[in-house]
Amino acid sequence: MEVFMSKNIENHDSVLLLQDCIAGCKMALESMDDIREHTDDKQLRELIDKYYDEHTGLSVDCRDMLDKAGADIKEPGVFAKMAAKLQTAMKMAVNDDQSQAAKLLTEGCNMGIETISGSLNEYRDADSKSVAIAERLRTLEEKMVGDLQPLL
Repeated sequence: MEVFMSKNIENHDSVLLLQDCIAGCKMALESMDDIREHTDDKQLRELIDKYYDEHTGLSVDCRDMLDKAGADIKEPGVFAKMAAKLQTAMKMAVNDDQSQAAKLLTEGCNMGIETISGSLNEYRDADSKSVAIAERLRTLEEKMVGDLQPLL
């Protein structure tokens, strides 16, 4: 893929890292939407709302940087989205309590941490702004895992 580089994004690794970040944010947002449909727990819904807003803001930051570079926005893989949606529906159909929902969200966060950590390792030439966005995403996922622990 040919990518126009603006002064805001210094290299191809930066674009690839940001594309992974926005795909991760979108996956997280879809997962939170799915879980929200299956829970009436007020405390869990408030936590989901808080992190939904934070992921949305981070996604906007990624989109802005990619738009300025003239780069495409990466969507999460169709298979990954369908697998996550199916897993949520099946597990919540068997057990729809707060603990199960928190467990599913924790698993998703851990996958996000693993993925973005791998991307940071792979795209070592990414500029400092792109790395900072990726680190914000990883920290956000880690923080969410911590906030979910009392609900497990």
